[in-house]
Amino acid sequence: MNTIKELYAYRQMIASLVKKDLRGRYKGSVLGFLWTFINPLLQLVVYTVVFSYILKANIDRYYLYLFVALIPWIFFSSALTVGASSVVAQKDLIKKIYFPRMVIPISYVTSCFVNMLLCFIVIFAVILFTGAGLNPLALLTLPIVMAVEYVMALGIALIASAVTVYFRDLEHILGIISMMWMYMTPIMYDKSIVPERLLPVFNLNPMTHVIECYRTVLYNKAVPDLSTLLFAAGLGAALLVVGCLVFNKLQRHFAEEL
Repeated sequence: MNTIKELYAYRQMIASLVKKDLRGRYKGSVLGFLWTFINPLLQLVVYTVVFSYILKANIDRYYLYLFVALIPWIFFSSALTVGASSVVAQKDLIKKIYFPRMVIPISYVTSCFVNMLLCFIVIFAVILFTGAGLNPLALLTLPIVMAVEYVMALGIALIASAVTVYFRDLEHILGIISMMWMYMTPIMYDKSIVPERLLPVFNLNPMTHVIECYRTVLYNKAVPDLSTLLFAAGLGAALLVVGCLVFNKLQRHFAEEL
């Protein structure tokens, strides 16, 4: 409770860091903030060409099937890789003034989350333009799914950012882990093609359940299965608790290590 109260007292600092990150993300580039939309769209084009015409996934409206899963994954992957180096990147700030160190990974993950919300404008535009349609009742569950993913991403980012201070190689290792994790998550393919003996492993992946919920709402236009949503929420809550405990234990010696 003390941690929550302290973070609430520094909410303005979190908001300022989020704004600073969003403004500086594409500072100096010609297209600027448009890269927020261009990056995922270019990835969508590449994956759609590969899996629709070369590997032939044989999924109806594959572009939409992929897009509604790709955008949430980009957020999660960015929160993991960028969040891991967040504390190290702000080492000068940490050495100069006191503030709850948890503010840093929270602001980075929140910045990535806001970026994802902006990308959802493109998702809804594609859905409406192609006439795929939306289910208003299912859409009511979308904020819950987003909140579950945010909590999950924050928990992992807290662990990664704290450990990276002591083990700098983790920042580079996470890039490889993120790539492997993406292929172990049913983003570009349907879960039905996974061999039955491997399903228990795939179901341990928290992002499998989150991606399924997004796809159910936006692609299948249905309300997500309650058990899937609850399982994802439980995993997210557990990761956040573990993340807070690990971060609080390791942050004591951040100044010395940095």
